[in-house]
Amino acid sequence: MKKTTNSSIFDIFQKPAVGPLLSLLIACIFFATQSPRFMTGGNFSLIVQQVSVVGALAIGQTLVILTSGIDLSNGVVMAFGGVLMASMAMEHGVDPALSVVIGIGVCVIFGILNGLLVTYVRIPPFIVTLGTYNIAFAITHIYATTTINNLPRVLTFFGETFKIGSTEITFGSVLMVILFAIAWWVLANTSAGRQLYAVGDNVEAARLAGINTNVVLVGVYTIAALFYGIAALLLVARTGAGDPNAGQNSNLESITAVVLGGTSLMGGRGNILGTLVGAMIVGVFRNGLPLMGIPSVYQVLITGILVILAVSVDQLSHRGK
Repeated sequence: MKKTTNSSIFDIFQKPAVGPLLSLLIACIFFATQSPRFMTGGNFSLIVQQVSVVGALAIGQTLVILTSGIDLSNGVVMAFGGVLMASMAMEHGVDPALSVVIGIGVCVIFGILNGLLVTYVRIPPFIVTLGTYNIAFAITHIYATTTINNLPRVLTFFGETFKIGSTEITFGSVLMVILFAIAWWVLANTSAGRQLYAVGDNVEAARLAGINTNVVLVGVYTIAALFYGIAALLLVARTGAGDPNAGQNSNLESITAVVLGGTSLMGGRGNILGTLVGAMIVGVFRNGLPLMGIPSVYQVLITGILVILAVSVDQLSHRGK
C-alpha cells in the first residue's frame, strides 16, 4: 500500500506542468523575500500585463512545437498585423473594427503560407519560418516607417483597466487567460487536439492511423497565426500605437515560455497551461530582478540559463525513456 502511495506521488511530479509551477512558486517566494513591493496586487497585475502579448504568441507557438515544429516568424508577423490595424484605421479611414479583422486576417495568411510550405513543399519549419520572418520584417518596414499614434478606442480597449478592490486589471490580461482556457479545452477534449498530439508524437504512425497529417499541420500553423493576430491587437492596445519595430525578439520570448512550461521540442508532449506558467516565470524574473536593482542584462542571462536547463531536462528524460 505504501509503495502505491509513493508511486502516485511520483506520477504527480512527472506531469509536465508541475515542475514549472513549482519553479514559479519558488521564484515568487524568493523575490518576495527580496522586495516588499513584489507581493502586492498591483505588481502581480503588472506582471500579467507584461506577459499578455507574449502569452498570446506562446499559445500559437505551443501548438506548432507540439507538432515538432517551430515558428520564428510570429513576433514580426504580429508587428505587421499591429501596424496594419493602426494604419488602416488612422491613415486610410477604414472602420476600426474592420481594421482589426484585416490585421488578424493578414497574420492568418502568413500562417497558411507557413503551413503549406512545411507540408506540401516539405521545407523544414525552421527554414520556412526564418524566411517568413525576413519577409514579414521587410514588408512591415516598407509599409510603415514611423510609429502610428492616437488610435481609436476599438484598438486600445484591451489596454483599459477595471478594478478588483484596489488592484487595476487590464481587459487584455483577462483576454489572455480566456485564450489559454479555450486552447487548453480544445487540446484536452476534442479529436482535433488528440490528432495534433498524435502527429507530433509520430507523424508516420498518425498517417497510417488514418489522420490527414497535412491538413492537421496546415491547420496548426493557421490557428497559431490567428493567435498572433490577437497578440497584435493586445500589443497595440497595451502600447497605444502601431510600432513597426515591435516584436523582433518576441519569437524567442514565446519559445522560452513554451520550453519553460514543459512542452517538448521533440513534439507530442506538453500542456498549454504549462506555457502560461512558463510565461509567468519569465515575467516574474523580469519584474523581480529590477526590484532588486539588478541590471537588465542579467535578466537575459538568467532567462538563457533557465531555457538551457529546461531543454536539458527534456532531452535527458527522452534519453531515459
